Order: sequence, then C-alpha cells, then structure tokens
Amino acid sequence: MTSATQPPASGARQARPDHLGHVVFITAAAAMGGFLFGYDSSVINGAVEAVRDRYDIGSGTLAQVIAVALIGCAVGAATAGRIADRIGRIRCMQIAAVLFTSSAVGSALPFALWDLAFWRVVGGFAIGMASVIGPAYIAEVAPAAYRGRLGAFQQAAIVVGIAVSQLVNWAILNVADGDQRGEIAGLEAWQWMLGVMAVPSLLYGLLSLAIPESPRFLISVGREGRAREVLAEVEGGGVDLDARVAEIEAAMRRERKSTFKDLVGGRFALLPIVWVGIGLSVFQQLVGINVVFYYSATLWQSVGIDPSGSFFYSFTTSIINIVGTVIAMVLVDRVGRKPLALVGSAGMALALAFEAWAFSADLVDGRLPGTQAVVALIAAHAFVLFFALSWGVIVWVLLGEMFPNRIRAAALGVAASAQWLANWLITASFPSLADWNLSGTYLVYTVFAVLSLPFVLVCVKETKGKALEEMG
Repeated sequence: MTSATQPPASGARQARPDHLGHVVFITAAAAMGGFLFGYDSSVINGAVEAVRDRYDIGSGTLAQVIAVALIGCAVGAATAGRIADRIGRIRCMQIAAVLFTSSAVGSALPFALWDLAFWRVVGGFAIGMASVIGPAYIAEVAPAAYRGRLGAFQQAAIVVGIAVSQLVNWAILNVADGDQRGEIAGLEAWQWMLGVMAVPSLLYGLLSLAIPESPRFLISVGREGRAREVLAEVEGGGVDLDARVAEIEAAMRRERKSTFKDLVGGRFALLPIVWVGIGLSVFQQLVGINVVFYYSATLWQSVGIDPSGSFFYSFTTSIINIVGTVIAMVLVDRVGRKPLALVGSAGMALALAFEAWAFSADLVDGRLPGTQAVVALIAAHAFVLFFALSWGVIVWVLLGEMFPNRIRAAALGVAASAQWLANWLITASFPSLADWNLSGTYLVYTVFAVLSLPFVLVCVKETKGKALEEMG
C-alpha cells in the first residue's frame, strides 16, 4: 500500500511506455472530445448576428440562446462521473459522440428559436460529459512522468477545436460573400457553420472504438487480465504489473463509488480540496476568457471593425491560443503547475487592465481611436496567450489529478459543473454588461485575475510527478 510519502513499489513514478507513440494516440483520441468541446463552444461566434437578425431578438434574449448550452454543460459534467463509473469511460465517450452529432444536425436545421436552444442544450450536455471524461481518462492511462504533458492534450484539443471552428466559419462566410445569412445550397451560412460539426463528432465516435478502457475501470469490474494488458501498453514492461494492479486495488479498497456525500466534511461543509477544485474552475471562467470565443466577432464589429476583419481577428486569437497551449505543454512537467498559474494570472491581469483602458475611449465615427484600437487588439491577444499558457491547461491537468481516488469522479464532476455555471454567468451577462459599460466589464474581469494570484499562492498544492494513488 502506498502513501503520500512512500513511492509506489511497482515503479509507477518512473514508468516509461515501450511505445510512447501508442500512448500519444490513445490520449489524442480521448482528447477528441476536447476538440468538440472547443468547436461546439466557439462555433456559435460566427452565428450570433445572424441568429439575432433571423429571429429579431434583443441582446438579453440572444445571450440566453448563446448561454443556454452551458446549462446542459453543467448537467452533463455533474452526471458524467457517475455514468462513467457505471458503464465505463469509453461508453461515456460514445454517448457524447452521439449527442454531439445530434446537436450539430439539429442546430443547423431549427424550425424555431426554442428548437435551436434545445439542440444547444443537447450539445452542451455532450460538452459537459467530454469536459469530465477526457481529463479523467487521460489521467488514468497516462504514466506519471508524462501525465502533465498528456493531460494538456485535452486543452490542446480544445484550443485547436476553437481555431478550426473560426477557420471554418471564416471560409463559409467568404463563400457566402461576407453575409452570415447568405444562402449556400439551400441553407443560410450560419446553418452550415453549426452543421459542419457533425463530421468531427462522427470521427470521435469512431476513435472511441480504437482505444482501450481505463485500467482502473477494468479492475473495478473484475477484468484484471485486461487491465494488466492495458497497463503494459501504457506504462511499459519496466513496471511490475502485479504490484501495479495491487496498488490500484488497494487504492480502490480504500474508496467507495464516490457520491456527493463523500465530498462533505463535517457540518455539511465541502472538503477543502473540493473547494480548491471549485475555485480553480470558477477563476478560470471569471476572467472572461469565453467572451473572446463566444462574442469576439460581435465585439470587434461593435468598435468599428468590418465583419470579415472581425472574423479574421477571432481566428488570430485562436492561433495565439494554440501557441500558448503548446508552451504550457512543454513547461507543465518541467516548471510545474503552480508557477505557470501564477505567471498566467499576473499576465492576464495586466492585459485585461489595458483592455479596460482601451475600451474606455469614446468612439470616433463608430470606431475606437487609433491608439486605443491598437492597444485593444494587442491586449486581447496577450490576454489569450497568458490564459492559454497557464490557466487554460493547468486547471484541466489539476482537476484530473489533484483529488484522492475515493472522491475523484464526484469531485471532478462538481468542479466541472461549477466551471460551467461560472461560464454561463459570464456568457449570459456579457451582452447586457457591454451595452452598459464595456470598459467597466473588462475591469471586473481584471479584478478576478488579480484575486486568482493569492488563491493559487495559498490554496493550490503542486502535483507534478506524483502517482494518482498518492493524491490526498
């Protein structure tokens, strides 16, 4: 039996897979859910103004249609852990793939505004499932020495999904001569934007058929022989498989199927580690990152940039997002989770402060003055860069590994649900807040970025290089 101070006897800390490329493929296939998470989350950016025009709705109603998917995300995240514990991680991925595909087709062919909202909730449920299953599965199959970098695949896939969605939106917009409501083969451009997601959704379902079930789930259902085979695949021949299975079994004997009751520690208060997970999730959203991916095209148009230019800047921020994520993947197992989070918080706070200043200027002929316009564009890209190289990756890595085995599934579900609720709050409030005072809105995000610094310093513990059985 291992403890927090005694390294695993099996050699799990030093495990090196015989075929790292195979482990990378398994991780990348699982992270395809993250790709769809990013794609589905941001593809609506290209359809916002078209939906407003087609259904003749105001900012408040529009915000609810955009944000309603996040309610589905919260429910999906809250239930995914229990579903995965009952039927397995792979089956859970396959269910999510079916929901993603259904949502893409339904959103592309709505017969009313409420119908569009319904299919966005369905897609949101799939996103919520993917947000939990991806990090949990990757953490369970990744060798400890590579877990940070492999865990970062989830966020890498998310940011690639965001970038691809913006590139596809831009391409469709050009085919439609710059008109989001322009007709292409009998459908409006924005409908094609939403419908194209069916292609990667089907690919996700196919990839889920090609990867193994988590060894921890296999052991939990009595399939130890298959679990040994999977452990040999992902951790290599240098690991004592009997000892490794025994370690996992010992950890599982110390736990029950996690429920919400397991997260309560005296007088109905949540355990401190659960609050840390919730805090990480909430701070990740309250800095306003998803405003960039849900509303950036509309935001840039509101300060005088033409539609094609606004779509171009949405795409460039997505590329910066990928660059930052690659930086994080390179550094997360070398520098550690906590230092990257601190650097990111400081950088985001500074960039957001400059954005707040830039948007405080009065518009001249419907546009920001030259200096403020340049500062707004540079600061927006800097904000995305600092987020991507820190909180964008670090939160998903930490949530996949920071909780003790006995509460991991339930705690991850609660933390992910909190993340989606915070995301909903930011997404639903931004159009109305921007109409009130765009500069003041960014100042609020700046305050949350500043507050995240002491939170990380005081509450977050480093998890670099530890086996999952050592957590807690």
